[in-house]
Amino acid sequence: MLVNMREILAVAEQEKYAIPCINTPNVETIRAVINAAEELNTPVIIDHAEVHDKLIPLERIGPEMIKYAEKAKVPVCVHLDHATNLSFALRAIRVGFPSIMYDCSALPFEENVKRVKEFVEIAHALDITVEAEIGIMVSALEDTHEDEDAESRVLTNEEIREFFTDPEEARVFAEKTGCDALAVCFGTMHGIYAEPPVLDIERVTAIRAALPANCRVVMHGASGVDFAQVQKAIDAGCSKINYYSYMAKAATKFVGDRIRETEEKIAYHELQEEAYGFMKEYAKKVLKAFRNGK
Repeated sequence: MLVNMREILAVAEQEKYAIPCINTPNVETIRAVINAAEELNTPVIIDHAEVHDKLIPLERIGPEMIKYAEKAKVPVCVHLDHATNLSFALRAIRVGFPSIMYDCSALPFEENVKRVKEFVEIAHALDITVEAEIGIMVSALEDTHEDEDAESRVLTNEEIREFFTDPEEARVFAEKTGCDALAVCFGTMHGIYAEPPVLDIERVTAIRAALPANCRVVMHGASGVDFAQVQKAIDAGCSKINYYSYMAKAATKFVGDRIRETEEKIAYHELQEEAYGFMKEYAKKVLKAFRNGK
């Protein structure tokens, strides 16, 4: 069942669980994530990141994502992750995406507000939900988002604090733009962490209290965070959590191990299906953890 984010995140927040948003840059990962959600009878969000477009273009992978979502036995939101320019976001609309992250966070605050507000007006007229971001969600040196700008460096927990979201700024942004979800920083970053991250759970509580009731709190960079901290963030108000880097890293290790274990005798199609099975079981662990005991 293809859906946007609005209803599934409202239910998740009310029932105190979170829905993972997982990058699906190929058909095997699409199958793995959706089948995992079906086996657990829980909604899920699959997404295509702008930085993955050079691996597989939106116009190729997007229709596959939508096709599998439409056939799914559970609600599946097909989402565009970190669209940093309007033309890319509009491409997703043309493909049929029901949910889009329009990320203008690298711009000054007022320009971010202006651009997101204009896009929200376009998207909402088409019943498309919009996620935005304030501040800059920094990236680690080893990052599946392949960010090559000056922020792509390994940061300590103390250095990450420089980018923490101010709850009052989050309130003003959400009220002015009308966005449906807001990615905020409270201790996470994209990619592989330099040291175990420490989340500011009190900040999450303050941000959730400050935001309008219909704007959801989003955590990015969750795949390097221990599940106990993630669950505290869910209790504090996070209802959408992006997860991929460590899942991709684990799958890479699995494939390498299988090639060595079989002395390179495993056929490509066999390896592909085994990798699918590994990714499905990994996705189930994430889904179960984010259900927060629900």
